[in-house]
Amino acid sequence: MKHYAQLLTTEPGPESSGKPFTEAEIAKLWKDCEQYGTDAILMLIYTGFRIREFFALKLADISLAEGTVIGGSKTAAGRNRVVPIHAKIRHIVKRCVESNREYLVERSGEQWDYHSFIYNVWAPIMSTLAAQHTPHDTRHTFRTRLDNAGANKRCIDLLMGHKSADIGERVYTHKTLDDLREALALVKH
Repeated sequence: MKHYAQLLTTEPGPESSGKPFTEAEIAKLWKDCEQYGTDAILMLIYTGFRIREFFALKLADISLAEGTVIGGSKTAAGRNRVVPIHAKIRHIVKRCVESNREYLVERSGEQWDYHSFIYNVWAPIMSTLAAQHTPHDTRHTFRTRLDNAGANKRCIDLLMGHKSADIGERVYTHKTLDDLREALALVKH
C-alpha cells in the first residue's frame, strides 16, 4: 500500500522575519520629516498599508472630513478597508490632499513604483537612520505598536486587512469605525 500523503508538501506559513522600527527610529523619522520621502514612510507606519496598496491610494480614497483612507487590494479581507487617519499624520495627509494631484504620493506627477521608491527614497533614508528595514517592516511596526498599546485583536485584524483566525471573532464580533479610531488612538506617539 502506498502512502501518498508522504508525497504532499505544503506552502510555508506567513513570513515572520519582519523587524519593527524602534521608537527611537520613528522619532528620528519625525525629526527628519522634511527629507524627501520620510513623510511616506511615516504614513506607512501609521496606516499599515502594504507598500503597493499605499502607492495605489488616490486622493479620492481619502476623506479628511471623516478622517479615513479607503484602500487595500491583496486579500478579500483587505480590499477597500477603511483605515482612520492617525492624528500624528493628519497634517501630512492633509498636505498631500491639498496638492491636487491624483495619488496620495507621487514622483514627478507619476504614481511611485516600487523599485524607484526603494532606490531613490527608501535606501537613502535607511542609510541616514543607520537602519536595515524593508518597506514591509512598516506593517510589522503598525501591528506591533497596536498590540503593545493593548488594541483589540479584531480591530487590529480589520485595520491590517487580515481575516481573523477565530471564527467567533470573525463572525460574531462586530466593530465600528469609531472602534477602529479608538484602537488607533491607543498609539500615542
